[in-house]
Amino acid sequence: MTLSPLLCPVSFAELPGWVEDDHRGAFAAFRRSAFRFPEKPYRTGSLGVDGMAFADAYDAARAVAEPNRSDARAFFEHFFVPMRVGDATGAPGLVTGFYEPEATASPVRTRDFTVPLLSRPADLVDIDDANRPAEMDLYLAFARAKSDGPVEYFDRGEIERGALAGRNLEIAWLADKVDAFFIHVQGAARLHMRDGRLIRVTYAAKSGQRFTGPGRVLVDLGEISLEKVTMQSIRAWFRAHPDRVDEILWRNRSYIFFREAEVDDPSLGPVAAAKVPLTPGRSIAVDRLLHTFGTPFHIDAPSLTAFDGRPFRRLMIAQDTGSAIIGEARGDLFAGSGDAAGEIAGVVRNEADFYALVPRALIGGG
Repeated sequence: MTLSPLLCPVSFAELPGWVEDDHRGAFAAFRRSAFRFPEKPYRTGSLGVDGMAFADAYDAARAVAEPNRSDARAFFEHFFVPMRVGDATGAPGLVTGFYEPEATASPVRTRDFTVPLLSRPADLVDIDDANRPAEMDLYLAFARAKSDGPVEYFDRGEIERGALAGRNLEIAWLADKVDAFFIHVQGAARLHMRDGRLIRVTYAAKSGQRFTGPGRVLVDLGEISLEKVTMQSIRAWFRAHPDRVDEILWRNRSYIFFREAEVDDPSLGPVAAAKVPLTPGRSIAVDRLLHTFGTPFHIDAPSLTAFDGRPFRRLMIAQDTGSAIIGEARGDLFAGSGDAAGEIAGVVRNEADFYALVPRALIGGG
């Protein structure tokens, strides 16, 4: 596979903020992917960045635990060539933010804790071209197993009205339906259980339908103007209109199922699609059909200052994906865990330039 013409070589000197960045955080994130590589190399995306071409860089990363600042920068300059990422539509690049929510939860249903987070049902099956009925929506990657063949799974409204009741799928119970919804959106959460445990829930599967964000619904209904849509403004609207929560949330037919996981290192996020823990401020979700997990991306988003009060110009590592992350120059920045991270992630929606760091082995550079 050859590299896409949407990847245009540039020099490191042309990367805004490259010299000022502290690359040690990006190196630590990259090194986590390096330890995953021997188990199963990442699939090559359609832009042609071969997952196997990272082998030398991964070998070197595993051999160095904690480089100093200058050595971390030199590592990336030695093994990679920066390439500006174009967008096939000609649109400017875009970054948004995501985080790992924290919430108080109960292991059993109580008067106050009535909203469940569910594990994957036994009748939910993966769907691909081999077992998809001819009449089924090509988007659906999950379906409900029936004796006469798979059918579309129950959607959010049906599930919340009781379609899966009585199956003992409840992992934990929350007190607020909106909190539960945003845990679905983020795909993971840390739960402070009322019995004293700290647990993490992470994505296990979904009902399969397309995601419809409440922000878009509220804009279409004239409830919030597009330029004012943030996670914070959406939450504020729900607080002001508690009688309309179901009306809006059920417009998003997609429903997420979870599995329980340990919190091994509180400083890191959940294990994501690239099978490594996310690093706050250094992991990015990308379109996995186009890009290859493990790829470093230098992101230049000068209008984004929510992370540290300065223009966002830093190296990130592709370690997650998402159904809303579609396109060559599109990314979701992991802000961390808890309310403070949520305040950052909730306001990120900024134009950005993307520079993929491509292994020199792919272009013959030494």
